[in-house]
Amino acid sequence: MRPALSDYEHLTSGKVRELYRIDDEHLLFVATDRISAFDYILESEIPDKGRILTAMSVFFFDYVDAPNHLAGPPDDERIPDEVLGRALVVRELEMLPVECVARGYLTGSGLLDYQKTGTLCGLTLPPGLVEASKFAQPMFTPATKAEIGQHDENITFQDVVDLVGPVRANQLRDRTLQTYVQGADHALTRGIIIADTKFEFGVDKHGNLILADEVFTPDSSRYWRADEYQEGVVQQSFDKQFVRNWLTGPESGWDRDSGTPPPPLPSEIVAATRSRYIEAYERISGLTYDDWIGPLA
Repeated sequence: MRPALSDYEHLTSGKVRELYRIDDEHLLFVATDRISAFDYILESEIPDKGRILTAMSVFFFDYVDAPNHLAGPPDDERIPDEVLGRALVVRELEMLPVECVARGYLTGSGLLDYQKTGTLCGLTLPPGLVEASKFAQPMFTPATKAEIGQHDENITFQDVVDLVGPVRANQLRDRTLQTYVQGADHALTRGIIIADTKFEFGVDKHGNLILADEVFTPDSSRYWRADEYQEGVVQQSFDKQFVRNWLTGPESGWDRDSGTPPPPLPSEIVAATRSRYIEAYERISGLTYDDWIGPLA
């Protein structure tokens, strides 16, 4: 008989995830259907989003070579029925205070920084780059880890050295880029460009660097259709950029600089977002989403 969720101590709530303690070494990592944008947790939820994020992470944790924090299968008997399919048993780690971002293309905050300074995270870029320009080589562009309601800020590699020391900083950069290339190369064989992604790493009790949190999900990555890619324009995406675009478009009526929370998402935007997340998972994994464990919404 599986435990109830109430049997575990609740530790923290993030924008999307809830964390519970199982025992002295293991945590229950639960993905909800919440969605965040522009540092707000939106009023609207995306049905089955937690299951999709979990399924995608499990696929990529298995696919990439980096050691990860999983401590059991997705149907582990320690996972309560009420969160089966959107929860994982993971090892407790000492998490490092760096958002490890890998970029293969120029977009988002990276494009804004480049337009202002010609640089990105302290690195000088060639002139003439535009929206969706592809870099000659993927870049390590770290950021701070912000509290809920605050904004992650791009930082330099020297800032990472100052935070974690030179040896660990080099490990983070190398592991981030190796993992990004491995995942992005696979996605491209399935017709998807992973323009950029964000990883989090922790350290186990033996001092080993461990990939944690989520990996290559539509929340932490930008997914573009490879057959529609065109430099100089905003790409059609499979990820939550679709939600950001609606929020900043004329139909939402929301002013991002107003200091007020975003409005609820229309039902058609909710449904389209869910559909995009599922398509990304099925195309990349080659699996059928309905076959993933746990109840559908």
